[in-house]
Amino acid sequence: MAISDYQFSFLFRVRYSEIDGQSIVFNAHYLTYFDTALTEYMRHLGYDYNAQVREENTDFHTVKTLVEYKSPINLDEEIDVHVRAARLGRSSLSFQVEIHGHGKDDLRATGEIVWVNADQTTHSSAPLPQILVDKLTDFEGPEIIAA
Repeated sequence: MAISDYQFSFLFRVRYSEIDGQSIVFNAHYLTYFDTALTEYMRHLGYDYNAQVREENTDFHTVKTLVEYKSPINLDEEIDVHVRAARLGRSSLSFQVEIHGHGKDDLRATGEIVWVNADQTTHSSAPLPQILVDKLTDFEGPEIIAA
């Protein structure tokens, strides 16, 4: 995707603890970048995730993560993690993620994350909260709703 397809990004600076013996970001840290950026994306939308858990007794379960590494990321480098909701189902939502050097169009990694909303008592899927659906479609557009 083009960077212009993303309306949200979150800035990171690579820390020493995140690199490996090759002096590049260790592979597992990409998921931490993705997860942190998703949290900030929800905050940017004004969505109160903790209220969902507390009031509706539902929570998101990660059912799929995919990372494709394109180009190394180095110590002390600034990176932008771009996030967008790509698809909303009845109980699931998918995100697309890209990492680029800060302010650059130099793709370093892509990713996909799929969450399923689940009732915390029965552990069965539950409909997405309507307030979240509304916030996501207002921000990303109604075309993200699955047919």
